[in-house]
Amino acid sequence: MTLPLAGLVVLDLTHVLAGPFASMTLADLGARVIKVERPGIGDDTRAFPPFKDGRSAYFAAINHGKASIALDLKSEDGRETFERLMARADVLLENNRPGAMDRLGYGWEAVHEAYPALVYGSVSGFGHTGPDAKRPSYDMVAQARGGVMSITGEEGRDPVRVGASIGDIAAGMYLTQGVLAALLDRERTGLGRRVDVSMLDSQLALLEHAIAIASVTGKAPGPTGARHPSIAPFETFHASDGLFVIAAGNDTLFEKLCVTLGLPISDDPRFATNPARCDNVRLLKRLIEAVTLEHPRAHWIAKLTAAGIPTGAIQSVDEVMKDPQIIARNMVVDVLDRNGRQAYKAAGNPIKMSGAEDKTSRAPAPDLDGNRGEILRWLDGS
Repeated sequence: MTLPLAGLVVLDLTHVLAGPFASMTLADLGARVIKVERPGIGDDTRAFPPFKDGRSAYFAAINHGKASIALDLKSEDGRETFERLMARADVLLENNRPGAMDRLGYGWEAVHEAYPALVYGSVSGFGHTGPDAKRPSYDMVAQARGGVMSITGEEGRDPVRVGASIGDIAAGMYLTQGVLAALLDRERTGLGRRVDVSMLDSQLALLEHAIAIASVTGKAPGPTGARHPSIAPFETFHASDGLFVIAAGNDTLFEKLCVTLGLPISDDPRFATNPARCDNVRLLKRLIEAVTLEHPRAHWIAKLTAAGIPTGAIQSVDEVMKDPQIIARNMVVDVLDRNGRQAYKAAGNPIKMSGAEDKTSRAPAPDLDGNRGEILRWLDGS
């Protein structure tokens, strides 16, 4: 079985999360990723806890299966090696602040002229155009300015960031999509394209219901906790032993929910349609919880699942990692150390593809400059 990107070479100058997440995805799909790092320092995340045997588990989770070479792009030797790598690569990824690559002589225009088939992927806080292009950013800045924090959390309380770093991760996902589209286009034209992805833009692209609400009502939506602002019932509910979720996303499912709970309200005009349920969502929740509080979560999850109603427990991360469905889908994999032993756990590849092996382990994360000899021999054709 062959991975779809086997034979593709990605030259990865990115660091921290957005860019490395994109190159990790490409590596999981079979690409050879050569990580170019700063001599003596490397990727910032090498210093991020938690650590095991002096190595960062955070770094390993995002950079497994890549090779590392340390190059000073301001030195003659470093530039020579880097240019030899560009001549062999299919994709270059970078997440420096706009203008930094130009100052090194490796901006898009210069690289495209010298290596016209190379796909050039850039990810940054605000993109390479616009008045704020050169401003710095991190995940939380993108979530805040992009509107995501304004709709996250409980009504009347301070906004909170999403627990996962979606400012970085969404940008990394869009960068991957853009690079793959550019590679497909190169098959037709023989020319690489520049892919310019902004963390801020990527947050806006996630606001599907919020933008619709704001554009139609003229009012900015606020946080609704766990509740969906446009679907009801679609939130958390209390059982006798804690919270669980119910997501009855249409009238048919709501009718099934009423039958399962023994609630004779499916024909009540206040609840008969989704818009009516949204208008009366607080009353609806009280009526549902008057029933669900009578039994524990497991009781209701079993009954609702049997009735075909989407429901689930609110699991902690350690529970998720033991979930039989997650395990069956190979979504928790081992990251090996240099001796082939299991060193860390990481998320698997959610892209399952016919004819492509979905391995249960990943090659080690590289030591800083740990693959220099191997990479130089490859460049020399040996």
